[in-house]
Amino acid sequence: MNISFRPSHAACVPTVRLKYFSYHPAIWPRMIGEVSRDARAGSLVQVIDKEGKPFGSAFWNPKAGMPLRVFDHGSEVLEEDFFIGAIHRAASLRREVFKLDAETEAYRAIHADADQLPGLVADKFGKVMSLEVTNLAAWQRLDAWVPAIHEAFGTEKAHIRVDPDLARIEGIPSLSHPLSEKIRPLKVREHGVTFEIDPAGGHKTGFFCDQRDNRKQFAAMAEGRSVLDLCCYTGGFSISAALAGASEVTAVDLDEVSIEMAKRNANLNQQRIKFTHADAFTWARTMIENNRQWDLVIADPPKFIHGREDQLGHNKYHDLNKLALQMVKPGGIFVTCSCSGMLSPDEFEKIVVSAAHRQNRRLQIFDRTGAGPDHPTLSNYPESRYLKLLWCRVIG
Repeated sequence: MNISFRPSHAACVPTVRLKYFSYHPAIWPRMIGEVSRDARAGSLVQVIDKEGKPFGSAFWNPKAGMPLRVFDHGSEVLEEDFFIGAIHRAASLRREVFKLDAETEAYRAIHADADQLPGLVADKFGKVMSLEVTNLAAWQRLDAWVPAIHEAFGTEKAHIRVDPDLARIEGIPSLSHPLSEKIRPLKVREHGVTFEIDPAGGHKTGFFCDQRDNRKQFAAMAEGRSVLDLCCYTGGFSISAALAGASEVTAVDLDEVSIEMAKRNANLNQQRIKFTHADAFTWARTMIENNRQWDLVIADPPKFIHGREDQLGHNKYHDLNKLALQMVKPGGIFVTCSCSGMLSPDEFEKIVVSAAHRQNRRLQIFDRTGAGPDHPTLSNYPESRYLKLLWCRVIG
């Protein structure tokens, strides 16, 4: 990348020029041309197209794998107050349009690029905001953003988390931030179900709000049925099913800490669930050998695919679905999930269908869902449609 370019029309704002036209928000190094000398890591920059015309606004970090994160496409030169407006627009969508406060105390408040705030994910848990920071630019602006988030969403405390590997790549100077507070595990309600959440010790922000509507839909089919929850995490699906009147519920996860929290969640809701701390693959093979089957099975594994050429991840999805399908009674219901953004909905469906057909079983697919509306996706960012669920009746 040549560090010399400076168009006359943007005298006060650092600029980055593109070699190739793209509306994707994440720009690879090979697509970047000249960069003005005053562009620093974390800078808000104006993006110039290959013809030299204003194209949009972005965060710049030459150290990052994706050096340019474009959050707006237009000719206007944006300033820092744009992000305060973005925070309030995000709050308006969740609180005024979706009216999420009326049905849950836990929802996605800020969804990174989809809310024009790249590098920041924030989940609202009652009066606590749990934030995950993934780039240097977002980290540098937390002093301004966190108070604005509290004002917009009515929260009072913040817990801020940074992945150590991302911090190293992005050049984030510390894993702790002065505005981050120590948060004890707290309780929230979702569709009448009580969950304990640990923002400091759980995965990501501490709770998967994206499955909220799917947990409700799953529970609606559970009455009188035996239920298996593979990769149960903290028990969201299994507890919802038990409360809905499932005849029995079995839940399995490899993460011992998650299983212990799932047990506490079951106790909070006064439900009896058989929790097992085990590897889902190994445990499933044992159940298949014992001819054990359930009426309603869900498989909700962690992200298996971490890159476009990750064949091992594809194989894991195939193997897990192959095993899970064998534990569904003929005519039973099978729900399978993928949270890998690099796996398209069509590819995921092909994997699941292939796993079924190789066992001479057929799937009557009756629904395809994803994350709730508080996790919007961008039309120019297909990978943002990361969560995919197939709802099937198993024939044969």
